[in-house]
Parts: sequence; C-alpha cells; structure tokens
Amino acid sequence: MDDEYAKLIRRMNPPRVVIDNNSCEDATVIQVDSVNKHGILLQVIQVLTDMNLVITKAYISSDGGWFMDVFNVIDHDGNKIRDKEVINHIQRKLESNASLGHSRRGSVGVMPSEEHTSIELAGTDRPGLLSEVCAVLADLQCNVVNAEIWTHNARAAAVVHVTDTSTGCAIKDLKRLSLIKELLCNVLKVNNDFKTAKTTVSPPGVMNRQRRLHQIMFDDRDYERVESAVGIVQDMSSRPQVTVLNIEKDYTVITMRSKDRPKLLFDIVCTLTDMQYVVFHGMVHTGRMEAYQEFYIRHVDGLPVSSEAERERVIQCLEAAIERRASVGLELELCTEDRIGLLSDITRIFRENSLCVKRAEISTKGGKVKDTFHVTDVTGNPVDPKIIDSIRRQIGQTELQVKHNSFAAAKPPQETTTGFFLGNFFKVRSFQNFKLIRSYS
Repeated sequence: MDDEYAKLIRRMNPPRVVIDNNSCEDATVIQVDSVNKHGILLQVIQVLTDMNLVITKAYISSDGGWFMDVFNVIDHDGNKIRDKEVINHIQRKLESNASLGHSRRGSVGVMPSEEHTSIELAGTDRPGLLSEVCAVLADLQCNVVNAEIWTHNARAAAVVHVTDTSTGCAIKDLKRLSLIKELLCNVLKVNNDFKTAKTTVSPPGVMNRQRRLHQIMFDDRDYERVESAVGIVQDMSSRPQVTVLNIEKDYTVITMRSKDRPKLLFDIVCTLTDMQYVVFHGMVHTGRMEAYQEFYIRHVDGLPVSSEAERERVIQCLEAAIERRASVGLELELCTEDRIGLLSDITRIFRENSLCVKRAEISTKGGKVKDTFHVTDVTGNPVDPKIIDSIRRQIGQTELQVKHNSFAAAKPPQETTTGFFLGNFFKVRSFQNFKLIRSYS
C-alpha cells in the first residue's frame, strides 16, 4: 500500500525542470524540483553525465518530502548549453516518469538490448590480464563492440559487450555462454588470490556501464588498501582529502577536496547510494583544477555515522570512488577501421612491450573503433617514449595517438574553494538560493 501511495504522489506531482541561460554568466542553470525518494539524486546526475554535461556547481536540498537541486552545467568545451534540441532533450529526460521512477540497487539505467551480450568480470589485476581476456574472447568467436575496464588497488573490473562474430547479434546459446564464463574465470584466477574471481554473463538488458563498474568494485572491496609493489611511484599529495564529522545531532558532514575531473560528482553519489546513505544537503564547487564537495548525510535508517569503524569505511569508499576513474599514466587513443580480433591484437602488442593497461574504454560505431587506453610500465611508472614509438610504428602512426600524460601534468595549485562548513550557515545559504531561483521561475 505504501508503494502504491508513493506512486500516486509522484503521478500527482511530476518533476518540474527549469533550464535557464540568463541567471549565470558562464554556465547553464538547471533546477529540478520533485517528490523526494531514495536514489533520485543519482538518477538526475546520471541523466546529466550521460549527456556529457560537466557539472561545475551544485546545490542540493532534499529534507522532508521534496527534492530541490540546482546544477550549473557546461559542455566539454566550457560553453553554455544553447542548442534548443539539446535543452528540450534534457528537460524531457529529467521530467519523464521513466527517468525518475522507482529505484533500487541494480536498476538505474537499465536499457533492453538484443544487440549484444554483457559480460562482467572482477579479479586480481596483473600485467597482461586484458590481453588474455581479449584472446579468450577472440578464440570463442566473440567480437568486443563496447567495453570499459577499471583497475584500482590491485583489483580489476570490466563490463564487456560482445556479439557473435558470425551473426553480429547477442549470444543466446546457454552452453556457449557457460563455456565463455568458465574459460574467463580460469583467466581471472591466480595463485594466492584471497578474493574470488567473478565472471557474470548477463542476458540482453544491461545497466549503465560505469554505474555497474562502481558496484562491481565496491562489492569486490577495492577500497581496502594493499601494500604497494616495490618501485611504484606514489604521489601522496595527489590523494583526495576526505573528512567525515558529526558536527550536528542529526547529520554526518562529509567534505571532499580533490583534483577536478569529468563525472566526479556521479562517481561519489554512486558510492554513497550503494552504501545506503541519503544526501539531505550538499554543495559542489569546482575551480580551475580542484573540486570541493560537502554533503550532509544520514543512513537510510535515519541515523548519522555512529562509530569510528563506519567513519573509516566511508572515507575509504569515497577515496576509492574518486580514484577509480582518475587518469593514470599515458593516455593512448586508437581510431581505425573495425575488424574481428582487432582488440586482441592491440592488447597483445601492449603486453609484448611490457605495457600495463590501468583503464580502458572500447567503443565501436559505424564500423569505426575509438578506443582509449591508460598505460604504465609493469611497475606502474612512466613508459619509455622509445617503446611508445615502437608500438605506434607497429600499429600505425596515424591510428594510435598519444593524447595525455598524467605523469607530466602539472600539479594542481591549492585553490581556495569556498565551503559552507558551518551547518546553519550552509543551510541558510542553500535555502536562499532555492528561494531566489523559485521566485524568478
């Protein structure tokens, strides 16, 4: 009965979205008012990030039964969103009942697909692992059409979309799917692995890949620190700064300061949602290179963080959420014609030249591939430029390009982003922002 009543309330009070290009000089302002429910903040942020919008500021308020958020967004070129079709599409996505409907773990972004089979992998990271996985898939006549691979704290996770090389469609034969799962599990298993390697072959109908990767790595407990291998260079000053304090009776206040990057807010809110925390108030501010975020949270049971062990776990999980997608090493981009076995060949060349893939995104569209690889040497240190030159000669100078080197990037300056750390001041400021915006709408 409670669920039906909640659905009735949502139908009577559909989400209201206002998109404004006049009130802010350097960003498009998107205001979302809706009936509040657990998970709605993540759903709204996912809509914005799926459209490749960059969130530069955000003000979040969801106390009581109403959800009121304001986001300042720009495109990847730093411009306001002025295209009418794009604005209308954002509004439709945010206002649709499908977008803001019932949410549960594992349901955000589920989209039916008969075009591919989704494979999820989790296990211990090691040099050459991606090459071995791609070789097995190629031998099994599986063509990788899209994939995303993350590594963090000696763990690896991947969501891979494959098709049958003969039909170009999803693989549905149960015996063949079972064989794929068995052989991939053998690749992922290593000696003295105290964590179980996992392979899941999903039927058509898959979640947003990045949303699912966060869940896989969280379930794999990648947030638990491991001893660094000898020779790996670690810059501790680049680590995110996360604090968790109970400064008020009803809330736990989380503050985070880190290097800014695309989809940072999405990654953090994914983790808070999976940990069953609710954001009641929040503020996000990004500077030229640094991001500051502050959230007032409680667990879904209504309680703030109540023990030192829980506080430490929240800090570890949020550090992991920030670090998983951070750029590591040399970024290489492959753009070329697609062919069967291409990914297996490329990753084999990387392995033969002692390159270790830390993160990768594989995409295929219209017979063309656009793949991105973040690579280091096997010790986690910068790759010798002579090795990169040799690899580019093998693959093709125009097909494989060097895009970015995180080792050579300048360290971000210490910026003085403003945080409303005092609870009453933050809530007064937040309320005034919403009141001012609503008065103009």
